[in-house]
Amino acid sequence: MLAVRIENGSVKVIEVPKPRRKKGWALVRLRCAGICNTDVELLRGYYGFAGIAGHEFVGEVVEADQKRLVGKRVVGEINIACGKCGWCASGMKRHCSRRSVLGIVAHPGAFREIIDLPEENLHVVPDNVPDEHAVFTEPVAAAGEILDQVRIPTGDTVAVLGDGKLGLLIAQVMAVCGLKVEHFGRHPQKLRISKKAGVRTRVAGGRMPRAAYQIVVEATGSPSGLKQAIEMVEPRGVVVMKSTVHGDVPVDTAPVVVNEITLLGSRCGRFEPAIRVIESGKLRLDEMISARYPISEAPAAFQKAVEPGVIKVLLTASGR
Repeated sequence: MLAVRIENGSVKVIEVPKPRRKKGWALVRLRCAGICNTDVELLRGYYGFAGIAGHEFVGEVVEADQKRLVGKRVVGEINIACGKCGWCASGMKRHCSRRSVLGIVAHPGAFREIIDLPEENLHVVPDNVPDEHAVFTEPVAAAGEILDQVRIPTGDTVAVLGDGKLGLLIAQVMAVCGLKVEHFGRHPQKLRISKKAGVRTRVAGGRMPRAAYQIVVEATGSPSGLKQAIEMVEPRGVVVMKSTVHGDVPVDTAPVVVNEITLLGSRCGRFEPAIRVIESGKLRLDEMISARYPISEAPAAFQKAVEPGVIKVLLTASGR
């Protein structure tokens, strides 16, 4: 079967054996996968990665112990936990010290024709949600995780920095959940997507607000984004850190200490509420899709994904 391997800055389509299904696991035939910023950073050397990448996907179950799953379209949580440690017992399997992570740590990713994952990681996609919307489940869940981590008082305005894939989803998810949002980005054409979703937008650059927001979400994907977020947050405010950037990020800790700012890392989120938000049809997902490529043309897809102005590039299964 076909798979996409990333190594030493190159993207190659290779042939690999079909995975053998383990007890309690399922085999899922890929329908659609998304290239996200983490995949691009892996290509640039993040984590010293070499292997099959990809963690945003929708597919059809072809083999499983639970026969009710066979033939169903599913999306999958990316953390594969041991199920035995304290973190797993507490329900926080994403922090299992022995976990592997789909397409990132010690488990081949979703850029392959057949994906293997534990059945407990899978969530059935409602019939009325198309593949090209369902593929956004993982990043929509990551956006929603902010609302689980931070209590946002009614009337407060949240600043979202960055108009890439995740920044656009964060701004929209927060707006759909009834929050006031100001979305900052450098690309007016991208910000128009948020504006259509009812979000107030501002082109970043020049004089930016200082100490103006109780909560600032940093999703720029840029090493300079955290510095900007710290400047914009109020004393005793919260900076939510969403970017994963290859390389060192210099931070002046003085304003963090003096202004008693909380820096909050934020990663994965719950899939069930993410699927409900997608099913509502209130997110402008179609407008975020810039291009589609068959998995056999993955090198061209990655080249497209890093072009200026491009948002989401999808890989589709052969013949779809």
